[in-house]
Amino acid sequence: MPRRLAYTTLLVPDYDAAIAFFTGALRFRVLEDTRLSPLKRWVVVAPAHEGGALLLAQPGTPEQAALIGRQGAGRVWLFLHTDDFDADLAHMREHGVHFTESPRAEAYGRVVVFADPWGNRWDLVEPRAAG
Repeated sequence: MPRRLAYTTLLVPDYDAAIAFFTGALRFRVLEDTRLSPLKRWVVVAPAHEGGALLLAQPGTPEQAALIGRQGAGRVWLFLHTDDFDADLAHMREHGVHFTESPRAEAYGRVVVFADPWGNRWDLVEPRAAG
């Protein structure tokens, strides 16, 4: 298997609430949900079976809890690509996703910034076709 970045850990306050957001509003799939202890689970969600995935993690310390929603230090740090910007935008709006700006066209494609329920900033991007 070639080398690849498999997971990015995302701190969330509650596994089930996070799963509901990612599977409902963003239409991700739960790739794994395994209980490791009474308080800890191994929860992996992704928009597809190939490519990057998020490992959802409840904080284990007060220091970790303080970083929920702040892992990107206020910057957009998560990028969700789509091949149907309008449909995904409409679906996300219907599910109450908070957009921090209006969609715009950039040299690299169409983009809009949104925040997840914990305050992490994301770009929804429909990349410009190569050519």
